[in-house]
Amino acid sequence: MTACGYTAEVTPRVSLAAAGAPPRPTLEVADRYIDRQRRMLMADFEAEAFGPQSPRDIDAVAGTNKVTFPKAPDFAEMNLCNIHFHESAEHRGGEFRKFRGNGDGKGYRSGFVYDGALSDAELAPLSAEIADKGHGGLVPGDTIEVHYVFSTANVTPGPTLGACLEDGAAIPKLRVEAQVFVLVNDPAALDFTELAAVRERGGKHQAPGILETTGTPVAYAGSTTGPSYNEEGSPFQVSWSVRPKVAKVDIRSVERWLAGNPFDEDHAHGVRNLVVQPELLSPIGE
Repeated sequence: MTACGYTAEVTPRVSLAAAGAPPRPTLEVADRYIDRQRRMLMADFEAEAFGPQSPRDIDAVAGTNKVTFPKAPDFAEMNLCNIHFHESAEHRGGEFRKFRGNGDGKGYRSGFVYDGALSDAELAPLSAEIADKGHGGLVPGDTIEVHYVFSTANVTPGPTLGACLEDGAAIPKLRVEAQVFVLVNDPAALDFTELAAVRERGGKHQAPGILETTGTPVAYAGSTTGPSYNEEGSPFQVSWSVRPKVAKVDIRSVERWLAGNPFDEDHAHGVRNLVVQPELLSPIGE
């Protein structure tokens, strides 16, 4: 693998999932490859002085980034513009502190996973992984982080961040409501098609399936995420609310949603490296 002319050393590793899930062998880049990506991100910050970044450890409140911006309104006052999810949790904290590994250096087989244990029945294997688009698919025991993206713009739900922006208009305020799920082979678990349903309420596009039972969300100022920002800062300003508890969702319902949804989503996205430098983080609680 290469990135910016740098050849990454890959080592066979065992990829972690929730406790009890069978390990899956994978190729993983060396720590020094991730360290180099973090150094490049820091160099970009020193050149551009961008605002606070995401994802982060939601249990760690420290941050010294000096860029501030107005908090986005409550999501009920904004338009839902996109729903997507990442393979593993991008954030760390709450019930998802276990590091999966460095992965491929491009956002896959990395991130954080559910700390809890699952039953043999919940982990019963499928005949094949779901949503495998070239980076490996999803199986029972995997963790995902769902992002419900909201915008103050007069927009309708659609694919990518572009659905949150109005042509020719100033960049709107953006909000992400984040929820971490663990995938289980259990039709009695939560149904993702309901969790990701879109409805109009009070003249706004909304996601009524957002859970209210997974702890008090950790709110902070950050950015957009995804592995494309491993080596450069995201310029977008985002108000985040990340729920600390994990919920179980039926993996087959995720498969059904991926087969057809308003956002053209058909796979799990990769994760951005956890942002750890205080200079790149906002203080939580201020």
